[in-house]
Amino acid sequence: MTPRTPIWTAIATSLRGDIAAARYGPGDKLPTEASLAARFGVNRHTVRRALGALAEDGLVHARRGAGVFVTMTPTEYPLGRRVRFHQNLTAAGHVPAKEILSLETRAASNTERAALHLAEGARVHVYEGLSLSDTQPIALFQSVFPAARFPDLLADLGDTHSVTGALERAGIADYTRASTRVNAKLASATQALHLRIAENAPILRTIAINVDQDGTPIEFGRTWFAGEKVTLTLSDTQTSPARQHQENGR
Repeated sequence: MTPRTPIWTAIATSLRGDIAAARYGPGDKLPTEASLAARFGVNRHTVRRALGALAEDGLVHARRGAGVFVTMTPTEYPLGRRVRFHQNLTAAGHVPAKEILSLETRAASNTERAALHLAEGARVHVYEGLSLSDTQPIALFQSVFPAARFPDLLADLGDTHSVTGALERAGIADYTRASTRVNAKLASATQALHLRIAENAPILRTIAINVDQDGTPIEFGRTWFAGEKVTLTLSDTQTSPARQHQENGR
């Protein structure tokens, strides 16, 4: 008599098929144990064993308090003198996109005034958004610009969803990274919700200042990368202004 295939093995095979058929893509959350138990007509212990087998194969991973997710290969993200979101992801074979969360003009904070060399009482434009790779959120960002120098910047950002494109409209043909600081943090509840990760999951925060061709600060930016979705790499590679204009994507 041919031995029967263990139920948990059959469930694991079925879920592998779902992943292979792209029913669940990289970064997607699988149904809950309770949902899977109902689907296959088994108890949660059997489902847990099947998910454990998938985890051993590196296909899924569990996040405490969040669920089980299909494993995704971290996106390589270079940090150099010219950091361009669309170029970085496209070069790595991913499809980049940005989602605007807010655009506003307000008084600059002390930190922003110091970074952008602004006088007391100066106002700034603030662009907050979500960066996506292959439809998966990988980073939250906040970019701050001197409002007096770029009066139409918010409208241009709304049109282009591109910092490079908006600055080009304002007469900035080229800009470079003057400084970048990186430190590790834990995701807040709001950050976790946007990035689809567990609260208190590790994130990497970068704080950067971009300058124009004269060395004048034009952007103070903070970005919070989902730690498990992005690998930050240091790069000295410089992009020519001509190539940068072709990108028009950051």
